Amino acid sequence: MVLKERYRRVIGYFQAHGPEPETELDYSDPFELIVAVILSAQCTDKRVNMITPPLLAAYPDAASMAKASQEDIFGFIRSCSYPNNKARHLVGMARMLVENFGGKIPEDIEELQQLPGVGRKTANVVASVIYKQPVMAVDTHVFRVSKRIGLVPGAKTPLDAEKRLTANIPSELLPKAHHWLILHGRYVCIARKPGCTDCGLREFCRYYKSVIVKTKE
Repeated sequence: MVLKERYRRVIGYFQAHGPEPETELDYSDPFELIVAVILSAQCTDKRVNMITPPLLAAYPDAASMAKASQEDIFGFIRSCSYPNNKARHLVGMARMLVENFGGKIPEDIEELQQLPGVGRKTANVVASVIYKQPVMAVDTHVFRVSKRIGLVPGAKTPLDAEKRLTANIPSELLPKAHHWLILHGRYVCIARKPGCTDCGLREFCRYYKSVIVKTKE
């Protein structure tokens, strides 16, 4: 199957079966989302959603969090992965927002990446979810799923996969496509044992054809 046809069929499947995908992180404004995304690095969304309500009740915006100490924040997030680093990042992020951006979350990808704790993936998530920008955030799920399906053959890095996905998915669908792929990776195409028998993509999935089908032959 040629690459263009694979993209067409994958997009068509997701449009039919998940037309309005959304992040599973709980948030009510841009600041809450960026806090949640920073905390979500190597941590489940379920855990993050348990941590953020008391944290954000105490520090609901950049101005209040900027006045907190690393130790203050650590007390709220100790149950997530790498709490010391994330506490430092959250305080630094809030202070830079106040000092450089008037307390508001910037829309520009490069400006977002200036914030402590915000790498390219986090910046793309915020820009995509909040500002509906045509960018593709590639985390471990998106990278794994897009490679397995055959959307990014030969991709060696998340950045490489991001560029290929961005080039082949219509710009207006990119904000949705991130959620399509991440949710598919979270619940169907899981890392250790992909659920191929229950997957609606298997007819045009390169992994299924080259690994699962061949194993059965």
